[in-house]
Amino acid sequence: MIPDKLKQTDQFLIKLLRDRISILSESEVPIEEQLSYIAPFLSQIGVPESVWENVVTSCLAVASNFSSVNNVSPRQITIIGGLGRMGKLFTQQLSAAGHNVSILEHNDWDNADKLLSQADLVLISVPIDRTIDVIKRTAKYLSPTTALADITSIKTQPVQAMLDFHAGPVIGLHPMFGPTVKSFLSQKVVVCPGRNQDSFQWFLDFIESQGSKLIVCTPQEHDRMMVIIQATRHFSRFSLGVFLAAERIDIDRSLSMSTPSYRLEIDIVKRLFAQSPPLCVDIMLATEDRCQTIERLANTYSQLAKVVAQKDRSALIEEFETVQNFFAEEIIQPTEKEYTLNALVN
Repeated sequence: MIPDKLKQTDQFLIKLLRDRISILSESEVPIEEQLSYIAPFLSQIGVPESVWENVVTSCLAVASNFSSVNNVSPRQITIIGGLGRMGKLFTQQLSAAGHNVSILEHNDWDNADKLLSQADLVLISVPIDRTIDVIKRTAKYLSPTTALADITSIKTQPVQAMLDFHAGPVIGLHPMFGPTVKSFLSQKVVVCPGRNQDSFQWFLDFIESQGSKLIVCTPQEHDRMMVIIQATRHFSRFSLGVFLAAERIDIDRSLSMSTPSYRLEIDIVKRLFAQSPPLCVDIMLATEDRCQTIERLANTYSQLAKVVAQKDRSALIEEFETVQNFFAEEIIQPTEKEYTLNALVN
């Protein structure tokens, strides 16, 4: 049962949030300014900055919707793969904002000229292994002024293909979230500029107005980072899931006596295996660099497993201290990083 004191506190917070959203809808205040002035006070009372950042981002997104809902200049948008899970998400969000969204699927290419030639934006949302072929096929129908973007999880090859086959505006996007989210609120989108980025400003503004944070980088930097952020992470959790299934572990029973960090890890593994199998596998196999890095990670597992089998305590401690020193080189402030690490180890 929820304590009355908690209910009263929540009701008070909701009223304050309503006032905060109302103020923001009347006057624009950059996120950075909203975060910086309050940081000392957050530190003083022990509230993690990540909590306040989520509040600020969410309020700003709602306020932006209030102030812009009647000021949308409708764009003609075609989403290739719009019936896929990510395609549906973008279709829903863009349509709800007042844009005219059309969908082109694999059996719609007879109507490609109608669906693509008049579009202000064409967004490619297809599996990794089909992206380059779809870019080549799409470019034949585009106007030189049509903005072309993709949302594939690799960027170097798709962005280069768009630049090679389309003379107009090009940008590579990677939404750092899955299709199960309800909105773009508090999500991150990596942006890899290609050509004539001004043509995409309305689209990027729309994504930000929905509460997303944009991170700009080159396609090459993106792909280097995703080897670690996506490929090796997927492999590690894929391996754990395979192991748990092979061992026939009673997951529910294990959760009944688990630590918070174990529950978090199991939840992440379960969400991984709730995805489309080809999607998960393609993330690991997308590039040769990913495959080679995963192989090196697996070799690291094997080497450490041999040390464990030999019960070489000193060698394991030495490895631990080496990594400990590696992470100690970073200056960790009481921010989201510290908050997350505390949650994982407690």
